[in-house]
Amino acid sequence: MKQYLNSIIIAVAAICVTVIATQAYKNRNRQSDTVNVTGLGSKDFKSDLIVWSANFGVTNLDLKAASAQLDAHREIVRKFVTAQGVDGKEVVFSSVNMEKLENNWTDDDDNYHSEFKGYRLSQSVEVESKNVEKVEEVSRTVTELITQGVEISSYPPAYYYTQLAALKIEMVAAATEDARTRAEKIAEKAGSSLGKLHTAQMGVFQITAQNSNDDYGWGGSFDTSSKMKTANITMKLVFGVN
Repeated sequence: MKQYLNSIIIAVAAICVTVIATQAYKNRNRQSDTVNVTGLGSKDFKSDLIVWSANFGVTNLDLKAASAQLDAHREIVRKFVTAQGVDGKEVVFSSVNMEKLENNWTDDDDNYHSEFKGYRLSQSVEVESKNVEKVEEVSRTVTELITQGVEISSYPPAYYYTQLAALKIEMVAAATEDARTRAEKIAEKAGSSLGKLHTAQMGVFQITAQNSNDDYGWGGSFDTSSKMKTANITMKLVFGVN
């Protein structure tokens, strides 16, 4: 009786092992019946927002005279910018920065000397506008004010796009469709049909200058130096195959 019972236990154990192994094999095959694809969504677009800034200043031995001169130059800059069609509300001036200029030196006998050279007052102007072309023109021509005695330095504009959220959604849809098309072709070539979507993973959103050789960054790149840009995004999809 004991021997008979042992035989039954061994047989049941063998059956269990066989069932488990068979199921594991089926699951392994089921998991392997997938196709992994990466789709690309890409779109060229034009920036609709520009940010430009410049710096100007005056130097004078008398602080009060320097302040009056800076006020006059500020109005010259304001009038020049608005004359190009830029809304005056978009022209923002920073607070005034004051620097006391001194020439310090030590002579051969280690005596310290200090010579007062005057006051340097400076200020920056910034414009943030959707009138991209008009502000671009200002950035290129504002240095003409140098002929009027205004010491001004213009910085390169920065370009942005205010509809990035909508653009990103559109590109995710395009990248997903591209990935599905690739997966369908792969399945067709293999004599199979595409099954359900298992997983979807969005890649990094990249914005680069059009026709540039800018490198993509792991955390995403965001070009602000070019008006004409290209946005790219990838979607990694895993489909089942029937």
